[in-house]
Amino acid sequence: MGVELFHFEDDGVIPNNPRYPVLIYRHVFEDPSVIETTFHANNWQNSWVDGIFDFHHYHSVAHEVIGILEGHATVQLGGPLGKTFTLTAGDVIVLPAGTGHKALDTSRRFKVIGAYPNGQDYDTLTGDACERPGNLERIEHVERPSTDPVYGQTGPLFEYW
Repeated sequence: MGVELFHFEDDGVIPNNPRYPVLIYRHVFEDPSVIETTFHANNWQNSWVDGIFDFHHYHSVAHEVIGILEGHATVQLGGPLGKTFTLTAGDVIVLPAGTGHKALDTSRRFKVIGAYPNGQDYDTLTGDACERPGNLERIEHVERPSTDPVYGQTGPLFEYW
């Protein structure tokens, strides 16, 4: 398994996260069918199974983990000025609160699972000007998770966050 780290700056629309980098765990699951069980065992809950929105969005009140269950996609992280990545079944991305993400292109059978530390609720923001005044403070106050979504009490999250 390789871990990739990426920092994205606030572009004036998508705030991204000033402290924590995006973590991409490549090919961490040989069998993607165990991703949900693993996330739940490590207290990343309030999960859902679907795709990734095809518009830039972020969450200001929770970090998010996304595991690729099936297929592949090109996603853009960091907002319109961010970077594109190809993700495939078995990959996991850990998005710190504030990080923009959007699906640009997906395979026909693309499916992911998303979850949040301690089963937190989340919001979905798009960068509208009216969101801006309070979102930076909310992002700053989201605490570091107590577990890594894949490795539990150890793992890259503790090394880089």
